[in-house]
Order: sequence, then C-alpha cells, then structure tokens
Amino acid sequence: MTTLTQDIKDKLSRLNILEKIIVVNLIIYVVGFLLRKLANIENSLYWLELPKDAFDALLKPWSIITYGFTHYDFWHIFFNMLILYFVARLFLNLFNTKLALNVYFLGIIFGALTFLLVYNIVPDGVLKPATALVGASAGVRAVLIFLCAYMPNTEVKIFTFNVKLKHIGIFLVVIDILGLFSENQGGHIAHLGGVLLGYLYATQLHKGNDIGKGFERFMDRIASIFKPSSKPSPLRTVHKRKKSEQFAGHNKKEFDEFNKQKQIDLILDKISKSGYESLTQSEKEFLFREGKN
Repeated sequence: MTTLTQDIKDKLSRLNILEKIIVVNLIIYVVGFLLRKLANIENSLYWLELPKDAFDALLKPWSIITYGFTHYDFWHIFFNMLILYFVARLFLNLFNTKLALNVYFLGIIFGALTFLLVYNIVPDGVLKPATALVGASAGVRAVLIFLCAYMPNTEVKIFTFNVKLKHIGIFLVVIDILGLFSENQGGHIAHLGGVLLGYLYATQLHKGNDIGKGFERFMDRIASIFKPSSKPSPLRTVHKRKKSEQFAGHNKKEFDEFNKQKQIDLILDKISKSGYESLTQSEKEFLFREGKN
C-alpha cells in the first residue's frame, strides 16, 4: 500500500500544472457522479455552480472559479480535458507555469463575468432560459486562443493534416457564435468571454504588457498565507545595504528578466514563421528550461 501511494505521488509530481488541473477536474467529476448514483442527489455539485442571477452569485463568490471545475456530463468533461491535455504540452514548452495559470484562471473568471453580465443586462425573453454555469470551457478556450493569437502561423498536426493555429482559432470562434442560437446559449456566451481574454492577453503580451501580473501578485499573496512561516533566527547580522547596480535604469534582476523575455519573443517569432522543428537544440533547451520556471 505504501509503495502504491508513493507511486501515485511520484506520478502526480511529474505532471505539469495544467495536467494537475485536469486531475482535479476528474476527481470532482467522479465525486459528483458517485453522489448522484449512490446518494440520489441530482445537483450533486450545486455549491460549485455559478448561478445566472448576480445576487445569487454574490452569495456564492467562490463559484466564479469553482464552476470551472464542475462537470455533470461525461462528454463535456472528456472533450474539455482532452483539448487541455494537448494544449498544455505546447503551451508549457513555450511559456512558464505562472503565465499558464494566469491565462487559464483569468479565462475562467472572464467567462463567468461575461455570462453574468449578459444574463443580468439583456431583458428577459431575448435569451434562451438558463440555469447555472458549469464547465472548464472558458479557461480551455482562453489557453488555446492565446496560442492561436500569439503565434497564428504555427502549424500543428491534426490526424494526418498540418493546420495553422489561427485557422483552429477561427473555427472555434465560429462554432461559439453559431452556438449562441443553440440550447446551450449561456455556455457559448461564457466560451466567448474566455476567447476574448485569451486574445487580449496574447496581443498585449506581444506589445510587452502582461495583463495578468496583477492577478499573479494576488494569487502569490493568497499562496503565501498557506506557506509555513520560518522562525526568525535569534541572532541577527546587520549588513550595510549596498547601492544596487543599475542597468539602463533597471536593477540587475529586472534587466535579466527583460533579456530573457526578448530571447523568448525572438524564438517564438521563429516558431511562428518556420515551425517548432526549425529551432536549434540550444533554443529548444532554453524554452524548456524557461518553461519550468
């Protein structure tokens, strides 16, 4: 039993952050399924769903995130997690973990806000009836559309065909626009919120603006609350503070980060023009190393 537990822990530790999100989604789906089948609770994940009414949503503030981990239908979770699995490898080969989390969770949040905005502003009778919002689609769309917008001419293999990312992105947007006339109108509204976030994030990052930095700092503060605080040493050594060395008006750390980002941008531009296989071994290793940071 100990060996099995250790084996599971080892396998989980080797998963990237988006694959861990897939595992969490699957666990919650299984729990909801068992509650429905064994305890006969129809809305078994009710407390995780995002209500369409703004006042009800205020009473469940956590649901703006947790709805993105909630699935009832097998095919719904299957396709969401399948797409996220394949996108995760490509994304994290090129970008770091924090950027992946920023895009994914901001996509979830933006999808929720778009859903709430539309259903609480558009008069009754114009939209099809909707209950609550569930599913990871807005976050998955955000990550995928981010890649499509950031390097649109990069080709990926689908079955035996090479398809440019921009064509995949256009196809998905068309599907979601057509979906506005379907029974799952609310879901497609949220999808388009995720699409918009992914597109804006990518286009702004191209200009050197990381629009997720504020969210990233907020999440870092939340994470720091749960980190065990180390006891201060009883002996304290006082050092005279040295004036930090400046590089073109920035400290060394900022200057190094700027240079790293420029190298990443140049490599991504090369991928966009000539494909991933055109990279040298050192360029691939550099991207892999930076993706782990």
